[in-house]
Amino acid sequence: MTDPTTAPGTGRDAPEAGRPAAPRRRELTYAVLLCLAGAGLALWASTRTWSVELTVRPAPLSPVRDARTGGGLLPWLPALAVVGLAGGGAVLATRSVVRRLLGVLLLVLGVAVAVGGGYGLVADVDGQASRQWPALCLVGGVLTALGGLLTALRGAHWPAMGARYERRSRRAADAAAPVAAGPVAGPREAWDALDRGEDPTAD
Repeated sequence: MTDPTTAPGTGRDAPEAGRPAAPRRRELTYAVLLCLAGAGLALWASTRTWSVELTVRPAPLSPVRDARTGGGLLPWLPALAVVGLAGGGAVLATRSVVRRLLGVLLLVLGVAVAVGGGYGLVADVDGQASRQWPALCLVGGVLTALGGLLTALRGAHWPAMGARYERRSRRAADAAAPVAAGPVAGPREAWDALDRGEDPTAD
């Protein structure tokens, strides 16, 4: 008698294996969109002016306006956002454990970007400070972190981008494979066998 604990479909991964493909594709789409939207928003916000410092000079010279972007204050911030964009696209191309590790990387990266945005909100900078761009950078980091978390938790069960094309390639290869030698039913099959270098008269 079959042990119910080891019967097919009752293992720990059975619920995931039995899930329809549509919900898993939806989760994959949500994770990729979160990563791309979050990293893109953070990259755009980091290139905006976060602070403006005015240096007063003796008359009749006008004050010098020194505008600093988020990338100027935190040079690593735009670089992390660019890596987040690349990682969001890479979620589609990876699978299994590699995809989950990528999710962990995106989670850490998103947290770091959010910390950079939070620093811009609370930092005591000289001159006029804009709070909207650091806030958007913070939101972008949170979105990226959420996409990474979803990928780390669920990504191993999502379909890979190339799986459909691999199945099509296998079907095409099977259709194009040479037919094994055997009895020939007619003239056309005989010519085909000769083209393949086979003897159509052989048993």
